[in-house]
Order: sequence, then C-alpha cells, then structure tokens
Amino acid sequence: MQFFKFTEEQELLRKAVREFVETEIAPKAAEWDEKDYCPMELFPVMGELGINGIFVPEEYGGAGMGHVERAICLEEISRHSAGLGIALMTHHLGMAAILDFASEEQKQKYLPELCEGTKLCGLSVTEPGGGSDFAGQKTTAELVDGHWLLNGRKCFITNHHADVNVVTAVTGQNEKGRNLLGAFIVEKGTPGFSEGRKENKLGLRASVTGDVVLNDAKVPEENIIGEAGSGAKIGMACIGEVGRAGMSAICVGILRGCVEEAVKFSSERILYGRPISKLQAIQFEIANIRTDYETARMLLYYAAGKKDAKLPATADFAIAKYHATEAAVRSSKRTMDLMGGYGIVNEYPVGRFLRDALASIPSGGTSHIQQLIIAGDTLSSYKA
Repeated sequence: MQFFKFTEEQELLRKAVREFVETEIAPKAAEWDEKDYCPMELFPVMGELGINGIFVPEEYGGAGMGHVERAICLEEISRHSAGLGIALMTHHLGMAAILDFASEEQKQKYLPELCEGTKLCGLSVTEPGGGSDFAGQKTTAELVDGHWLLNGRKCFITNHHADVNVVTAVTGQNEKGRNLLGAFIVEKGTPGFSEGRKENKLGLRASVTGDVVLNDAKVPEENIIGEAGSGAKIGMACIGEVGRAGMSAICVGILRGCVEEAVKFSSERILYGRPISKLQAIQFEIANIRTDYETARMLLYYAAGKKDAKLPATADFAIAKYHATEAAVRSSKRTMDLMGGYGIVNEYPVGRFLRDALASIPSGGTSHIQQLIIAGDTLSSYKA
C-alpha cells in the first residue's frame, strides 16, 4: 500500500484556494455569521477560479477535476466560513444531479452558467414529514397538457432561493402501492414556484436555508430528469456520495480551524509565567483535537478517492460524515474549554466553529442515519 499523498496539481489548487480564502473570506466570515448573510457576490469569483464546477467536465464549463479536489476546496473555505461552505456544497449537490442523471440537452443548458456562478443551484428533497423517508414524500407531480404541475412544500432547503432547483415529487405508485418519485429541474420565476420562509439557524449562517413552496408550479415536460420513477435513485445517490462528502469536508475544515486556534491561543496565553501550551493537561486536549482532525481528514479523502476511482463509496462517506461531524462538535468544545473565558468571546471564531459543527450533524442525514447505513453495510459485508 502506497503512502497517501496529494499530487502536485492538488497542492497547487489548495494553495490557490487558500489565498482566495485568506483574502476574500477570512476577514468577513464573522460579519457574515452575525448578520446571517450569504455572500452571493463570491459565486462568480469562485466560478472564475473553477471552484463551482470543480468536478464538472470542461465540455460543460467545469474544471474537469474530481471529488478529491472538491473536498480540498470545501475544506479550505470552511476553515473560515462553514456557512459559505454549505452554500457551495449544495450548489454542487444540485449540479451533480444534472451532471450524473440529466440528458445531454439539460447538461448543455444548465451546467455552464452554474459553473460560472452566474446562477445558483440547489436540491429540494426534505419535507416537513421527514427528510430520510424518501418514499413518504407528499409533494406531487402530475403531467397535464405538456407540463408537470407540482404541488407541495419542501423544508430545511439550503439555497432555497436558487435560480435552478432540482425538486423531487411523487409521480405515481408501483404495483405494491409505494410512491414513485420523479426529479425535476425547476427554474426561479416558474409560475407557482416560490421561496417560503427563511430559517434563523443556530449555525452555518453564511448560507440561506428555508422552505420551497409549490402551488401548481408549471414545469415543462422536458424538465424531468430521467424517467418518472427515478427520483429516489437520483436523490439518494446525490445525497449519499455528494452531500455527505461535502458535509465531511466542511467539518474537516472546522476541525483544522480548531487545531490552528488551539495551538495559537495556547502558545500566546501566559499563565504562571509561561505559555499554557507547556501544561500537560492542555497538551492532552491539543492531542485529542489533532487526532480528531487527522482521522476525519483521512476518512474523507479515502472515500473521495474511491469515488474518483468510480468505486462504491456510499458507506465510506457515511463513515466519514458520521465521524467528521461528531468530531467537529467534540473538538470545538475542547478548544473552547482550553481557552477558558476567552472561548465564549465572539472576537474568537471558536464559538462559530461549535455552532457550525452542531448545525452540520442533521445536514445530509443525522448521525443516527449514518449509523444505520454503516451498520447495514457492515452486516452485509462482514458475513462469515
């Protein structure tokens, strides 16, 4: 087994994204969080850098790279703004549905502008009745006179204000009476399609999350992705290997922020005439934080490497997402404890780290959902 190492091109990408982050994101991240503001003006800038379409082939306006490179971008951005990280992650989520499942005409129509960042993308699956119960969705789609009429409500949708939204809806039932879902490309401005209320979130506040309302939303017949009945496969594939990958990368970014803040603060904070980094108890905490970061990082890039190699990676991303989100909460709390009273002062980013980490757990499936996926895969894969 060879030692894992990023390629020279991947390291150059990391350097370029880090320079962009230090200039355009780091100085404003606290303000975005406080004001609950999503910096949409940065999407065209990220488009020029190739970040928006990092895994999209060049023929559709993308950078033609892969999911390891995508994870690098999300980690670097989320080191300072996990909120912007999830806005970008969800942009990728909707794009992946189009790239992996849409027709050639649909790819040519939508992907170039999404890569440029002149339009924002999203994926609307979750409903008030539950996000993990795909078959239990209540939103319906009926084909009438050459248009699909969509009716229902989606909730907890990041980028609910997107220009291009991939929406799942019930198109009928199979012979066993279970719902069949379709996936539809719905453009902003479609009659009957509107943004509902915006949520006031605990964390990830540099992103917009809210309801999507469909009231006889009139969608052209050709805007269905694949066939009427393939919506569950499309939604689950995107969430399982793009959504959870993105949330893992976001939390790896938070974890690196914890490592760096813990080292910086403990080296500068003088107590009893010497830096607290000299105290064994503080060193234990730093060791725990570093271990959380390194293990989350290895799980993320191992899974992303499998996806780029076109190997099944759903369970691997569930493991990475479960560990990274829980570790980010754990290490944010440890960093806060290490800092004492300073840890609760918003001059420092650690409070934002903790809130962002907590808000990351339900995104893409809660920890309990990840455990069920991991357990199911383990029970089938490790049979004697």
